[in-house]
Amino acid sequence: MATPNGARNWPRTAVAIVVAGLLLVGSAVIVHRVLAPAEVSTPARADYPAPATARPGVVGTLNAAPLIVDDRIRVYATTRQIWADRPVDAPTRRTPYWSYRRWPAQVAGLVAEGGTVVTRWSDGELVALDARTGTVRWRAAGPRPGHGYLGRRTGAATVYAPTGLHTARTSTGRPVLVVGETADQRGIDLDSGRELWRLAAVPTCSDRGPDGEAAAGAGQGLITADGFFAVLDGCAGSVEVKFHDVATGTLAGRWRPDGSARLEQVSPAGCTAGRSGCRALRTVSGGVTRGWLVEGTRPVPAPALDAPEAVLVGDVAVAPGGTGLVGRSVRTGAELWRWSGAGQSRLIAAQPGRVHLRTAGGDLVTLDAATGVERSRFPFTYGRDSTTWSPGFAYAAGGFVAVERLAEPVDPAAGDDRYYLAAQPVILAGT
Repeated sequence: MATPNGARNWPRTAVAIVVAGLLLVGSAVIVHRVLAPAEVSTPARADYPAPATARPGVVGTLNAAPLIVDDRIRVYATTRQIWADRPVDAPTRRTPYWSYRRWPAQVAGLVAEGGTVVTRWSDGELVALDARTGTVRWRAAGPRPGHGYLGRRTGAATVYAPTGLHTARTSTGRPVLVVGETADQRGIDLDSGRELWRLAAVPTCSDRGPDGEAAAGAGQGLITADGFFAVLDGCAGSVEVKFHDVATGTLAGRWRPDGSARLEQVSPAGCTAGRSGCRALRTVSGGVTRGWLVEGTRPVPAPALDAPEAVLVGDVAVAPGGTGLVGRSVRTGAELWRWSGAGQSRLIAAQPGRVHLRTAGGDLVTLDAATGVERSRFPFTYGRDSTTWSPGFAYAAGGFVAVERLAEPVDPAAGDDRYYLAAQPVILAGT
């Protein structure tokens, strides 16, 4: 008996349907794996390295800006990943010691305190990593930063100047993370991730003066060395600085410069990192810049810090003077020392006990901040790299200095290949 064509083709059709179904399921699985939110943590598989000792001289060049953590590892940030390498004085980037990645969120900020590395993400997530192992210590929901990754090729803006992400110490020494600059500000216990306090922001009031014009730096805030979170506030009829206790978030005081018609800008000075641990600040009022030493909630005048380029190291304010630098007492203004070089020199970074400058001839010179005596001097270049470049972000810690090298003339609107001097744009040196 003859078999109908449809019956003869049924097995073949059934197989095609099954194959198509499997392909559809497989595609769905692949799409889910690619598009679904993901987190990949690769912990350390080696021992925590010993602290590094800085020795004078250029170490090497890197393609990313290093944050030196605990004097033992270097931590970097890219669009969606945080990773560490070792040792601190390696001439190039090494195989990751540990790494942590999230998707599709982007890295919006990075800070470190002791053995903890805290990352902030574009979706508001806060993730604290153990510097020794790279494993997650805690995670918490925070306010969205309003931006994604801002670090360009090197990540320097993300690791050296994160917006709205600060570390602090209470009067009893407890470490606190302060997060803000968006819908609200929050204080978070850095050891556990527990929220300690929250301050609701009122954008139409907190960052504007009586004329409705936003003050420069409004909402950014800074952390003082003695445990206050300082932010601009315009709710009192004129722009003032509010000081909140980092332990509780309670308002501890308000301040504005005496006789200022309008406080136009507040910027940090003498900070240990970013806008954290700041011992001083600068104000702009009526177009006049003034430096202030922050002591409690009543800053006192510090004319030695009036110059925007001045840095504070200990009790010494160091500022450009002639073809060199001048060190003055931050309290009395008395000149303590003067250093001069051939041609114009540029102050690029400071760290406890040291100030670093780049001479007109391209040398990196490190001075003792208390005396002005040279600690080290050497050509600030590596291999056959050009010596003609401008400093971008600069960072100093643990006796090391890392500087972005920007191609001249500097064009911030240019692509990375034109903006940076080389494929390895960050130069690292010991001092």
